Amino acid sequence: MPESLLEVKDLVKHYPLTQGVVFRRQVGAVKAVDGVSFGLRAGETLGIVGESGCGKSTVAKMLVNLERPTAGAISYKGEDITKLSGKALKAVRRNIQMVFQDPYTSLNPRMTVGDIIGEPYEIHPEVAPKGDRRRKVQELLDVVGLNPEYINRYPHQFSGGQRQRIGIARGLALRPEIIVADEPVSALDVSVQAQVINLLERLQDEFDLSYVFIAHDLSIVRHISDRVGVMYLGRIVEIGTDTQIYDHPTHPYTQALLSAVPVPAPEARARRERIILSGDVPSPANPPSGCRFRTRCWKAREKCAAEVPLLAVPEVFPSGPAAHPSACHFAAEKHVVPTPPPAGAGA
Repeated sequence: MPESLLEVKDLVKHYPLTQGVVFRRQVGAVKAVDGVSFGLRAGETLGIVGESGCGKSTVAKMLVNLERPTAGAISYKGEDITKLSGKALKAVRRNIQMVFQDPYTSLNPRMTVGDIIGEPYEIHPEVAPKGDRRRKVQELLDVVGLNPEYINRYPHQFSGGQRQRIGIARGLALRPEIIVADEPVSALDVSVQAQVINLLERLQDEFDLSYVFIAHDLSIVRHISDRVGVMYLGRIVEIGTDTQIYDHPTHPYTQALLSAVPVPAPEARARRERIILSGDVPSPANPPSGCRFRTRCWKAREKCAAEVPLLAVPEVFPSGPAAHPSACHFAAEKHVVPTPPPAGAGA
């Protein structure tokens, strides 16, 4: 396998919980991200999926250094960027850019499109001399499918899909190697989502980009991703190729997520087993011991409460599509969901 362009190792982000007005003391912590590890190879798209609040966006912010990790390492081309500052950090940030989730709040309404896309050149003037910036901005507008003559318009004059294209153009301005896309299509209509996804795929080939693509829509993630990591309550519980995750899931949480994906064919829908999880997602300030999914898992046993399952390939799967890392003590067991009681039982 080619060497990773970006390597994340045991990444942790805890937000302190404090008490008191004058003399504030820490009484706990929200464990937003708690030991996440993955790699990203050149030209690859790594999808990260999971429920709202599982820590996906926090991981994204740490990758572009908008948040400093509590612990762990983020290595770009072998250098830990969490230890960098000043000019060294500025140089790395040029190569790792972000596309934000909400195209309505991520663009400054007081700035023209030309100023928004050209702002990175103010921070990195070596990329584009002042006299050449307007031309470069117009080229970027054309690349993302917008009229270059729109350069003097303001964000409120564009639709949501057009605004997201402006955000993508801003991310491309410095010719980065990696783009972190944090739910870039979740705020858009379905038809517009397809257009933006196709644009991202075209740009990946044209500019030789690597993506960390974060989303909660499993269908979109499968369409664009080479590998997929599934997050639950601050940890990655399963990671593998798109075929391994979607056709041979071994973690109960992944199986539950996939069972909720809409299926257009009535025959396939009738054959599919729908998994209804019990209970609510535990608080990240007080997660369960051992396996964090155990309070909602039909496979849970005493071992699940006592031991934290490692993200590793189950020993009984030395090869084949099921041989991919899964953080479940009983990943090798056959996927069987208890039959729910008939309606009215126990009434």
